[in-house]
Amino acid sequence: MIAAVVFDVGETLVDETREYGTWADWLGVPRHTFAAVFGAVIATGQDYRETFQVFQPGFDLAQQRQARADAGQPEHYGEEDLYPDVRPALGKLRDMGVWVGIVGNQTVRSGQILRSLNLPTDFIATSDDWGVEKPTPEFFDKVVEVAPCEATEIIYVGDRIDNDVAPAKKAGMRTAYIERGPWGWIHRDKQEVADLSDWRIRDLTELPEIVAAENDSAR
Repeated sequence: MIAAVVFDVGETLVDETREYGTWADWLGVPRHTFAAVFGAVIATGQDYRETFQVFQPGFDLAQQRQARADAGQPEHYGEEDLYPDVRPALGKLRDMGVWVGIVGNQTVRSGQILRSLNLPTDFIATSDDWGVEKPTPEFFDKVVEVAPCEATEIIYVGDRIDNDVAPAKKAGMRTAYIERGPWGWIHRDKQEVADLSDWRIRDLTELPEIVAAENDSAR
């Protein structure tokens, strides 16, 4: 049985095109150039934060986030940055009686933005809220702790194999890999995706049918 579906944030629910574009502006580099380097960093298996080091060695992301906020340019996203399948998928899952959670490596501010969107969810938390980050086991232990069911009854949905699918699987959850965003497309052919993903999807609206089929077969 599937009793809960838990979603990552960036590139699973939120299209981060605008946010990374504003980082390119902040660094004073063309957006296209920033995006190209960002993709290259991901493709070579480096942490995405190394992108900033290319353009500004010694770049401290936390400090620069605060500098942007102090300059009146804090991180921001809104309804227009949600992927169009988000509300229909989350709403349908809740209508089915499935517990819906959102948890990801995000700031406190990002958590506040998510809550302000009044998404059809039962729970929202960020790594900053919890004080632990993906892909640590402690983060996924927290997911299991807050969900109203056993780990095996949870589907964790994300666009990354390293931060989402692999650690969620290790924690005992079922996993859905969504092929979108830089990580989702660049890593989609990795063997680990095939080995560790229970499902591979391109649209969140596939999830209600997946849950219905799983629960029908379990009855």
